[in-house]
Amino acid sequence: MATNKALRYLESRKNLTGSACGIVGLALTFTGLAGAYWPVVVAGLYGAGALIAPPERPAAPDFPDPAEQLDVLRADFTTLRDYLKSVDLPPAAAGRLTELSELLAALLAQDDWTTDPEAFHTLSRAVRQDIPESVDTYARTRWWTRLAPGTEPPERHLERQLSLLHTEAEALAAALRESEARRQQSHTHYLEGRNSP
Repeated sequence: MATNKALRYLESRKNLTGSACGIVGLALTFTGLAGAYWPVVVAGLYGAGALIAPPERPAAPDFPDPAEQLDVLRADFTTLRDYLKSVDLPPAAAGRLTELSELLAALLAQDDWTTDPEAFHTLSRAVRQDIPESVDTYARTRWWTRLAPGTEPPERHLERQLSLLHTEAEALAAALRESEARRQQSHTHYLEGRNSP
């Protein structure tokens, strides 16, 4: 701990500025200008340099690049798909989940999510939270409904949840399609403007 603190001080701006000023004091000593009081001159210049040095700035946080975040989300989606293969689902919910997974796979194949943080958050939440929680809750609730017949089957809730998530993913796909169409139109207008006399 003390060693780290000492190393940090050695690399600090205060020490570097003070050392530079101390070297000026040594140069004054070798030229004979400091006289017999050279230790005081060197120490004084070091101290003055350490005092005038700009304060240390904390390092800026190093957040992951948006492209890296997308790669991590794609890896998480692969993990989610492996998990979903191991869960026994009723046919209707399994079909709905397959449709949702295919749509999410198509969305994750796009690289445009790095420019829309809100859409990326929605996509990330679906992969990392909503789908796993829906399926896991169904799997746990199904066991308890066997002990208490007559209650609403958990399959209905799962199918509704997957339908809502599918609708949300379709909205993301529509927004992405619209954004691409706008970009294409803008490029067409740009080219037309550039080629007009």
